[in-house]
Amino acid sequence: MMRGHRHVAVAVRHPKGHIVTRAEALPHRLHRGIMSKIPFVRGMILLWDALTLGTRALAFSAQIAAADEDDAGEPEDLPTAASVRGTMLSTLLFGIGLFFVAPMLVAGIFANQIGNAVLLSIVEGLLRLLLLLGYLWLIGVTPKIGRVFAYHGAEHKAVHAQERGLELEPAAVQTCSTTHPRCGTALILVVVVVGVVLFALLGHPPLWLRILSRILLVPVLIGLSYEWLRFSARHFQQFIVRALVWPGLLLQSLTTREPADEQVAVAIAALRAVIAADEKTLQPTPASA
Repeated sequence: MMRGHRHVAVAVRHPKGHIVTRAEALPHRLHRGIMSKIPFVRGMILLWDALTLGTRALAFSAQIAAADEDDAGEPEDLPTAASVRGTMLSTLLFGIGLFFVAPMLVAGIFANQIGNAVLLSIVEGLLRLLLLLGYLWLIGVTPKIGRVFAYHGAEHKAVHAQERGLELEPAAVQTCSTTHPRCGTALILVVVVVGVVLFALLGHPPLWLRILSRILLVPVLIGLSYEWLRFSARHFQQFIVRALVWPGLLLQSLTTREPADEQVAVAIAALRAVIAADEKTLQPTPASA
């Protein structure tokens, strides 16, 4: 999946061997409206939309993969955004419970032994990071998710090639890196680090308030982390920024794999589709006679 300025495109390899592509316009009110310009607010909104797009793209991919080889198997439409919101909400609630509330509860067991709110927050953050790393490693060793991570690496390579002005062909794209400073994986690490600071400022309130804070402050954490991700991507060439971003790039080794040429070809098809859709939209309308 590739997201451009005004469109998102999905490319999937059909069981017959050819590549199916689909491009659609991004929601104007989210990506070019006033909400996309408000710092610390746009992060959560754009992340929700990105997760929705990703879920719909995976559903579209599953339809293509399940198609009979004797059938074209090319659905005309992606699943609607409304059809995946329930799934998205339940998934987010599960994620918040597992990665935010659970580490807090485990760290709270040692509250009396630690006795310091800052140290307790650091322990909670380390538990959260270890849980995330273990989860990403565990799913990454499964063949199907490993293949998904290879496509993730192919996406990064294709974007790097486009940014460097290289020819969008597998041979040239394969020379690029599988990591990228704008990757959402880096956001995970930033959220963990910012969470240590933010939760330490709250001290050690009663259990119900700690649980409530971990739930309600997730949008704040994402908003702060998103702004850092934007800033670091813009100033990536500066040495200090590169040093600070390096742990996030290292984390991407868990969510990317070196792709095969056939996977790179799919990423290229998605990138070309979104570029073509954006260029068509941005072309000036001919003046009427």
